[in-house]
Amino acid sequence: MKSKILITILFSLSAIVLQAQNSLLTKKQIIADIEFLTNTLNENSSYVYLNGYDFNIDFENYLKTIEDATPLEEFGLFLTQTIAKIGDRHSSAATIRGFNSDESLFLPFIYAPENDNVVVLDYDQNKELKLLHTNYPYLKSIDGMDIHEFLQKTRPEDIKAPKATYFTMAVRDIRDIQKNYNLLKKPLPEEIELTLSNPTFQNDTVLVVPIIDKSKRIRPWDEEFEAQYVRIKDEDYNSTEIFEQLFSVTDNIAYIKIPEMTSKDETPLLFDKLNSFMKSIQNESKALIIDVRSNSGGTRDLTYEFAKYLIHPDSIYVVNATKQRGPLPLPQEYKEHLYTRYLYPFAELDSREQKSVSNFMKTFKPIYELDDEKYSEYYFGLFNGQKLSEPSFYYNKPVYILANEKTFSAASVFVSAFKGIPNIQIVGVTTDGSSGNSEWFDLPESELFGKISTMVSFQKDGTILDGFGTEPDIKIERDINQILWKSDTQLEKLKSLITTKN
Repeated sequence: MKSKILITILFSLSAIVLQAQNSLLTKKQIIADIEFLTNTLNENSSYVYLNGYDFNIDFENYLKTIEDATPLEEFGLFLTQTIAKIGDRHSSAATIRGFNSDESLFLPFIYAPENDNVVVLDYDQNKELKLLHTNYPYLKSIDGMDIHEFLQKTRPEDIKAPKATYFTMAVRDIRDIQKNYNLLKKPLPEEIELTLSNPTFQNDTVLVVPIIDKSKRIRPWDEEFEAQYVRIKDEDYNSTEIFEQLFSVTDNIAYIKIPEMTSKDETPLLFDKLNSFMKSIQNESKALIIDVRSNSGGTRDLTYEFAKYLIHPDSIYVVNATKQRGPLPLPQEYKEHLYTRYLYPFAELDSREQKSVSNFMKTFKPIYELDDEKYSEYYFGLFNGQKLSEPSFYYNKPVYILANEKTFSAASVFVSAFKGIPNIQIVGVTTDGSSGNSEWFDLPESELFGKISTMVSFQKDGTILDGFGTEPDIKIERDINQILWKSDTQLEKLKSLITTKN
């Protein structure tokens, strides 16, 4: 349903986008929109001002520079860059919409992240990925600009993302050269000079490549396992044909791939399959891998479905502490949104849960002290083994949750919630943490629209999810074979580690 809602929103607003393209805004219109957005942020945004950034200063400076005929695209880009600095990852991921940037010209080739380097790829005659230049695989500079300096200026919407997330998203966008040169405020030449370097970065070669049009552009690089599910809607995971391929057992290692955090209402057959699979591996497996790499989120239903098996019946864990921005005391509508995220205030917990929360709060040190006049009391996410266990069982074998820098929203909550739980280890790289109970806003004059979060979500260690993510217990990065789709080496290395331990 999430995909359908998003598609409906985008199509319903397509007329607005088309009508608004190439339009000019008066200074009066921009002032009105900035006043509206200022009020919206000050009244509803949960992350505004927390990291020390004051958007009002940028708004004031921008108003001093604009003329009476400002292109819609310029205004939209300014708002995207400004709101991203607040550190709200849901807002940044959605970006400001309702305008089209000029993106009709592109670089040839494919650009992929390998640790802190950029690999340049192409397709061979069999449509298989290959290194563009075997001896000089890495992109060192673009038109003389160091690639890392280039990347730091060309993905403004993700400027507050975790480092690995920012790098991956910026590298994928190297292809979009017209957009990038607009951001750099540089004229786009007809040809671009790419400096490629060898693995030691001691020897270089230079390629002069033409700018290509949209019809010749190549799709940005993705993981092979991600590309397999990119066109599948949430409700499609209720199809046997789709979900059966997500479960397997090899060499007594059970494996579950979760591409989306689907809801139980929309995908009951997937949840039935999960439960039957967990029962089947109780005596037939020595370990379990749950793969949430490149999972963009959804609901928390799967988190609590897995918890039935991964939390000991005698245990209670506080796994998330949140505060909601809004009118106080919170109206019932706000509370219902928190309940759907399995979040409850202290008064609504049972005595054992209250005792666990009280002990948790003795050592809990949030990185931000929130204003009690603007934010609700704490709402807690808990794993209560007694409530979760019936009629399931406790899977008392090693569990590994495999995550990456594109593990987002409810999927990043999944990783954070299980981190530190006995028998469970997080593997891969730091997630793109985010959890904000977001809502849309529409600007009255320009008709631009975007998202803001209304909830601050703390991890167990007191950090927030947004901008920090959750670090792995066992770091395993992709290698060139995984980049080239020759193997899933992260998964293979994890399986080898499990085999060695057992």
